[in-house]
Formats: sequence, structure tokens, C-alpha cells
Amino acid sequence: MTAPETLDGWFALHDIRTVDWRAWQALDPSERAALAGEAASLLAGWQAVNGTGRGSSGLFRIIGHKGDLLFLHFRPSVGELAELERAFETTRFAAFTERRTSFLSVVELSRHGAPPLPEGVDPAENPVLARRLRPDIPDKSHVCFYPMNKRRGETVNWFTLPTEERRELMRGHGQVGHRYAGRVVQIITGAMGLDDWEWGVTLFTDDPLDFKKLVYEMRFDPASALYAEFGPFFVGMRLEPAGLVEYLSAERSAT
Repeated sequence: MTAPETLDGWFALHDIRTVDWRAWQALDPSERAALAGEAASLLAGWQAVNGTGRGSSGLFRIIGHKGDLLFLHFRPSVGELAELERAFETTRFAAFTERRTSFLSVVELSRHGAPPLPEGVDPAENPVLARRLRPDIPDKSHVCFYPMNKRRGETVNWFTLPTEERRELMRGHGQVGHRYAGRVVQIITGAMGLDDWEWGVTLFTDDPLDFKKLVYEMRFDPASALYAEFGPFFVGMRLEPAGLVEYLSAERSAT
């Protein structure tokens, strides 16, 4: 069996936090405002790299019980992601949060069915490939993130399929996604050797109903129906620095 070629770009970190609202609400309002302002300034600094070719960062408010905040970062190196983690942990606001989960991966483009790149050709010199390998977080209001594996069970095993069969399945899988072009932006990241799941899927849209429709259609595609295993889904709404201050400043019940 031959592993298909992949192109790899920026490293990605999905950092999902919960907030200890009871302890946070117990603070004096002026202190809450000061700590929220400090966190917002840090976020603004992170986002200053967006569009510069040096990385991209964004923050999303998670809807539901699985967390409160999703910090999403793309950077050229794992070391830079580690520095972002450290920078957050030094804020006073961080003491009121707990990491629910995280996902470390790298932006990946599979080349199933594509001819090999000529020797010596740098994919980063191709503008289309460069934008996909070093993505800016799309200007969409909602995000959906989930990890996934390909099955390796007793009945079906994705990794033992002939290359041509895998190629054909992925071609059909991609055709479903293409129907949502312009409405949903997808970033695929590979995590083998980096995290517990094999891939991460991050979707962006202005209409969260698109998440349901796209994933529902994918369920009937053979590549998903037979070979895909999905982890938890996290859905969130974008927060800019000013929105983070407003979100943290709102009065909430201590329970």
C-alpha cells in the first residue's frame, strides 16, 4: 500500500475553554471589566497578523454545554502555537477558565488522484495552493469544528483499500462539498502523530443551517457512510475583541 501524497501548511490549534462563571460573577464589575479588557487586547494582538501571511487567529463563542470559548490559531510552527498558549495563561482572565479540550494539527491538502508535483516545485509558490495551505480564518459569522477518523475495523478498513478506489470515493465526497461553495468554507487539518484523531474539519458559514445540510448530505456519501468516524461537534459564533468584552461583562446568574 502506498500512502497518497499530502501537502502540509500552517499548524493549527483549536483551544476550547470553559469559564468559571460563578467565580467570574463574584468579582467586582470594575475588576471584571479590567480583566475582560486585558483579554480583548491580547486577542486584538493575535488578530493583528491576519492577512499578513504570518498566521491567523480568531475567537468564537461556543453554543451549548461543550464549552464557552474556542480560540482558533494558524501559525507556521508548533513553537508559535505554544507561545500563544503561554501568553493566554499569563492573563488574569485565564485563571477563571479551564481547558475543556484542544486539537493540534496541520493544514493538509490530500492529492488523491492528482499528478505528482514536478521535482523542485514549491507548492507555496502556487497562489491557489498557498492560500489553502496558509489560510486566513474566513470572514464568516459561525464555525463548526469536529475531529474524525477513517475506519480500520474488522469489516471495513479505509487504509487497505486500493488507491484507485480511495481516489474515486474521495472524488465523490468532494462533489458533495462543492455544492456548498461560496456558502461554506472548509479547512481540513491532519493530526496523525499530533493528536488522538486523524483529521480535523473546520467549517465556516453565515448560516448555521448549512452545517446540518452539508454534514447530512455527507452521511449518505460512501466515503462517510462506510469509512468515517466522527468526534464531538463544536459550533460557535464569532467574537471580535469588543464582543469579547461585552460577552464577559454581561451579568449572569451565579448558577
